[in-house]
Amino acid sequence: MKRVHLVIFGDVQGVGFRAWVRGQARDLGCVGWVKNRQDGGVEVVAEGMQVEELVKRCQKGPDVSLVEKVDTRWSEATGEFVNFSVVY
Repeated sequence: MKRVHLVIFGDVQGVGFRAWVRGQARDLGCVGWVKNRQDGGVEVVAEGMQVEELVKRCQKGPDVSLVEKVDTRWSEATGEFVNFSVVY
C-alpha cells in the first residue's frame, strides 16, 4: 500500500471538491481524509492500492472546479485509517 499527501490549488473550495474527493476515494477503496485549507487549497491524505488513480483524478477534479496545481508527496502507508472522511 502507498500513502499520498496532496495539496490542491485553484478554484477548489465552494464547488463540492471535498465531497467529490471522498466519493472518488471510496470508489477506489482508499482511506484517509480531505479538508479545506485556509490558503484556499484542499488537502488530501490517502492510503490504498489505487492512490495513484486518485491522484490522477484529483489533478482534473470535478467539472465545476478548476485545478491549477497539485503538490504531491509520497510515502509508505501507516495503516492508521479505517475509512475516508471529510475533516472540518
